[in-house]
Amino acid sequence: MTYVLERLEIGGSDWPAMTDAQQAGTIFQTPAWLAFLTETQQGELVLARLKDGDDVRGLFAGVIVNKYGVRILGSPFPGWSTDYMGLMLSPGVVRRGAIEALMEFAFHQLGCLHFEMMDRQITETDLADLGVRYRLYRSFEVDLSQNESDLFSKMTSACRRCIRKAEKEGVFVEEAHDSAFADEYYAQLQDVFAKQALLPTYGIERVRRLIYHLQPIGQLLLLRARDRTGRCIATGIFPYWSGVMYFWGGASWRHSQCLRPNEVLQWHAMRIGKSRDIRIYDLGGGGEYKRKYGGADVAVPWFHKSKYGWVRCLREWAERGHKIRREGRGQLVRLLGRSLSRGEQGTGSMSQVTQR
Repeated sequence: MTYVLERLEIGGSDWPAMTDAQQAGTIFQTPAWLAFLTETQQGELVLARLKDGDDVRGLFAGVIVNKYGVRILGSPFPGWSTDYMGLMLSPGVVRRGAIEALMEFAFHQLGCLHFEMMDRQITETDLADLGVRYRLYRSFEVDLSQNESDLFSKMTSACRRCIRKAEKEGVFVEEAHDSAFADEYYAQLQDVFAKQALLPTYGIERVRRLIYHLQPIGQLLLLRARDRTGRCIATGIFPYWSGVMYFWGGASWRHSQCLRPNEVLQWHAMRIGKSRDIRIYDLGGGGEYKRKYGGADVAVPWFHKSKYGWVRCLREWAERGHKIRREGRGQLVRLLGRSLSRGEQGTGSMSQVTQR
């Protein structure tokens, strides 16, 4: 069999099919998320159908961006705050053949010089001998179909103690729908990064646009944790679709972390997910601190291929440059912190500026 990809007209009659393919799709392939993605990345949306002769066997969604004069097709691309995209395929489709058709489509029909994809259903075996490079994107998945007591018992004992402590200290969690949420979340995120002398990897506008596009379709859970005085001390963002919920981002004030708001936020997200018939909770990436929530390990290949060798080298150079710039910003933040600290000791008034 020979698969081919045929590009669809945006806004045409085939557009609703993207929402009908829930059995194979993710929230990151829905029209709302793709609108968020093209807007925040200033990219060109690509929708295509996979055909085997006259039969349509699947759909593809991606975005083309221009980096250093090079057209890149991402589905997704690093830095987009987006997880699994790729292909939505009918049963029986050979994924290896679909990937080969997709690379042909990217390089020859779309004129891209570089292509990246992460598909939840693709395995390392599917990529063998295709000449691609990949890294394993690691995460954890919690089975929300189990009863609540089993869900709680599978967390580590330390995690359970943190949740009980938060409740004992009067921390309570509420669902948010107001416009102030993005500002609260981002202020706390800045505080999280400041702990490591870093700056957030994205701006507040990305959070605002996510809420703008996802909240109207009812597929976004926003939670805030408050202390017993009513002050917001932690926030969490959880998009969900077709029985799967994802942890997009969470943040909290450092001075209130002793109340353990982050753990209780996660617990409430799981309970709310269960009430909405969500079967799987994906914790949205690796990090040993996430293991305490009792999820199973997940490893998905995030692969890329360049049409020419020099493009691959350019990508690797850009990746190293991004790391150097982040480390440089971190050094600047540390230097400013030392300077402000000396100012506080010398004048007594500088602390008014730095306190929040």
